[in-house]
Amino acid sequence: MDYRKVGSSGIQVSSICLGTAFRGFTHGQTDEQTSKRTIERAVDLGINFIDCANFYFAGKCEEVLGKVLKGMKNKRDDLVVTSKVCSPIGQGPNDRGLSRFHILREIDRSLKRLQLDRVDIYLLHNFDPETPMQETFRAMDDVVSQGKARYVGICNYSAAQVVEALLTCDRDRFDPPLILQNRYNLLNRHEVEPEIFDRCNQHGLGLMTFSPIAVGFLTGRIRRGRSLP
Repeated sequence: MDYRKVGSSGIQVSSICLGTAFRGFTHGQTDEQTSKRTIERAVDLGINFIDCANFYFAGKCEEVLGKVLKGMKNKRDDLVVTSKVCSPIGQGPNDRGLSRFHILREIDRSLKRLQLDRVDIYLLHNFDPETPMQETFRAMDDVVSQGKARYVGICNYSAAQVVEALLTCDRDRFDPPLILQNRYNLLNRHEVEPEIFDRCNQHGLGLMTFSPIAVGFLTGRIRRGRSLP
């Protein structure tokens, strides 16, 4: 397995990150045991980077990951585990977004489902235009200070939003984002290539990408003129 340094930090992660949004839960095709075996097999093959989120099937994926990690306590400290906050997880007025209220509540809920005392990277799942960045990153700084996360990350931010986030953290001396996660594949090059690569290089941000095969469209199984598999 190839390992790479994340941005300007000293942390090393496998070049392949295992995403745990097991989509089969939606269609009734993925049972819990299959998901567990997938995680265990990935770790056995040398993957030390596991990505999760509270939003993934109403916390179900965090719960499954937590059960697996509990059974491999001797390997936990060698793994880089993430979770995320922002996406809607209920119908209440504070069940989404990047307010201090929501962030500090959801990190505790995620840790409980994961059966962990901390995640290694806690990511903002989306940009929240309704919450001041200062409020968001102050809360994230507290999450790190309390030992509930080791690093901060951001997802689905534009190049301008990345720069604004970094300026906010620099001005107020908050723990800055270490890594950016955006969609990137042959069908969605425009979201990353024009400016994101340059901003990451300029500011020492790591870059992790999701949906490399466009949720299956780039597997080669979908052909023009044929019925969908």
